[in-house]
This record gives sequence, C-alpha cells and structure tokens, in this order.
Amino acid sequence: MSALRTFKVLELSESVAGEYCGKLLADFGAQVIKIEKPGVGSPTRRMGPFARLTPSPLMGEDASFDSRLNLERSGLFAYLNTNKHSATLDLSTAAGVATLAKLVDAVDVVIDDHPSGWLKSVGLDPATIETHRPSLVLCSITAFGQDPPPDRIHAEDLTVFHTSGWGYHTPSASNEKLPPLKGAGRFMVSYEAALDASLCVTAALYERMHSKLGRFIDISKQAVMASRVDYVLGQMVAGDMDVTTRRTAFDLGGPAGIFRCLDGYAYIWMSAPAHWEGLRKLLGNPEWMNAFPERWMELECTPERVAQCRHHLAEWLKTQEKEQASAAAQKLGVTLVAVNNASDLQSSPQFQHRQFFARVNHQVQGPAHYPTVPYKLSATPAKIESSAPLLGQHTDTSLSALQGQQP
Repeated sequence: MSALRTFKVLELSESVAGEYCGKLLADFGAQVIKIEKPGVGSPTRRMGPFARLTPSPLMGEDASFDSRLNLERSGLFAYLNTNKHSATLDLSTAAGVATLAKLVDAVDVVIDDHPSGWLKSVGLDPATIETHRPSLVLCSITAFGQDPPPDRIHAEDLTVFHTSGWGYHTPSASNEKLPPLKGAGRFMVSYEAALDASLCVTAALYERMHSKLGRFIDISKQAVMASRVDYVLGQMVAGDMDVTTRRTAFDLGGPAGIFRCLDGYAYIWMSAPAHWEGLRKLLGNPEWMNAFPERWMELECTPERVAQCRHHLAEWLKTQEKEQASAAAQKLGVTLVAVNNASDLQSSPQFQHRQFFARVNHQVQGPAHYPTVPYKLSATPAKIESSAPLLGQHTDTSLSALQGQQP
C-alpha cells in the first residue's frame, strides 16, 4: 500500500520545482494529473540531457514524428514525472480555464510553480481560495513568495541561490576578487523548495483529515534556501556574530577542500583538535605536524599553516584510493569522504542495500536506472510504478474521470 494512494493531485507546474514536488507525491502513490500545453508540453521536455532515440511504434510514422519524438527525449522530464498522467489543456483560453475550474473541484491538491500572479489569471486567486474552495490544498512555489518586489517576480534559481546567502559558501567565497559561484548542480534551489513543498502538502492533507479544511501553502524558494544556510547565518540571527555582507565572514578557514586521489577525488573538512589528532594517526604521526600548535585551526589559523597542511594532505592523498582513505579516516574521526561520480553511486553498497536506484522502462527512451526518494517508509515505501507519460497520453481518460468525481 502506498502512503498517499487516496489523494488526487492536479499539477500545473512547468519547471523543476513543481514537477519534483509532484513526483515525490506520485512516487508515494498519489494520483497526479499533469496539465501541459497542447503541442509543446512542459518546458522541461526541452531540457537535457537527451536520450538518443529511434522511431517507435508508439510515436507513429507520420510527418510530425520528429517534433513529437523530440518532446520525449528529455532525461530530466523522464526523471521528474514518473508515476504521473499527462493531460493537455490550453489555459490561455476561456474554455481551458473553465475546464480547469471543474478539475480543481475534483481534486485534493493543486501544485503550481509559475511566478506570483499567474494563479489568479487562471481563476485560482490565493487570496480567496480558502473561501471559495475551503477543502482544497493549493501549493504555490515561487522565487520570493506571493508579494515580491517587481524586479524579483521572474527570478531564476541562480538569483535565489545568491540572495539566500549560499553564494558566500562556494569555494570562491573568501576571495572578493573572484565572483561567487553558482553552487552544486543545476537545480538545487528548486529541489530543496520542492522537498519543503511536498512535506507541507502532506502535512496539510493529514490536517484536513481532521479539520475538513484545506490550506494555501506559499513556498518561497529564497526562504527555503535561507533556512538551509549553516551556523554562520544562525550566529548572526542569534546576535553572536555581527551582521555583515562581507564574504570573508562566511569563510570558516582551515585546510578543507577537494584533493586528487589515485582513482578520483576526496573531500576533507577539519575544524577541531579532534580532527587534527585523528589526521596525525591517519598519516602515521609525520614530523611536519609537530610544528603546528595543538589548537591552531581554532586560534592560530594562518594562511601559511593552511597552505602547508593542504600541501602535505595533497601529497598523501594522491597515493591513496579514495574509498579506502575515506574509510580509514572516518574510523579515526576525520571528516574525509570520497567524491563520487554517477558510476560510483550506482555501485555503492549502501545505495544497493537501500535499493535507491530503480530500473524503469520509459515508453520511448527505453530502460534506465532512476534515483528514488532519499528516505524510506517501512510500511508504505515509495515506488516507481510507471515511467513519465507521453505528452497528452491521458488527456481523454484523466480529464473525463476527474470531471465526474469529487474528492
């Protein structure tokens, strides 16, 4: 049994944030109907990586084959939309908006990630939704919430990343002559916001079981990312550190970094005497460490000492295999971890034990290993039952079924 199998979700999203939120709900069993624009579908269908495809009987052989085939090539869309149904609906027309109103009355949840103001344009005004549709859970994911300054309404993830303080934590943070970097991956901001959104939706549905009332959920990506910033920002908020925009305030110093190994890379983090003593044992008590004060990282962390420590770490790690070095270091309390690539993750004993990857056979792209959700529920685990849908694959069946039902 899936945890959310009794709930119906209408997904209006057209970017990673809303689609990942919908995926998390769908993989736990919710019935998710994804509304897409006729002929073109979600913009994520045109985002790579792309699969190399050959003609499929599912797509037909007419003159429009190539254009329709291209809409099914995106690996990103395939990942974000497992277990969903796709229905096309033109929301730029009065007829489309009227149909949407009927669909909204038949579902438990609506997910959207358009800029603030768009929901009102299709008849779902967040300011009045709790009065007009009291049982509906409406979740909106935007860059800065429902009332942003005009110049931030259409902000992208890169902007949100830096306005949340995370840019100061990239490797160039302490060097004010270099620009801050964008952070890990393409869509970290959207994924983090989607996770919060899915948790809020689930909590609202649980509350509705008792109150019979829905809720409007306003997810600000910037607020989500600010909540993830580590203790430097926390110290500023608590008054333990002066509030400043100086990038150097976020530089924790020390010899942390990524180093080359025999078979790849490893990352090390050190900030306390226990780390230093663990490193001493790991390296076999080398002579060069005796010239350092015991608490140098806390009290006497000079650029010269950091450079010397990094030099010796690099010399040692380049002779080691990353997994063996990480395992040995962690036994001694040293925060050293292997930097994994995609192949490493698939062969990871931990991920294999947790069955983190599932083999999914996409209707057009064929079979591939997909990541599942990063947590497990013992009684109601998430499961990928079906691959991402073709554009409009379920238009007739899904829309007619929803219009004849009430949640």
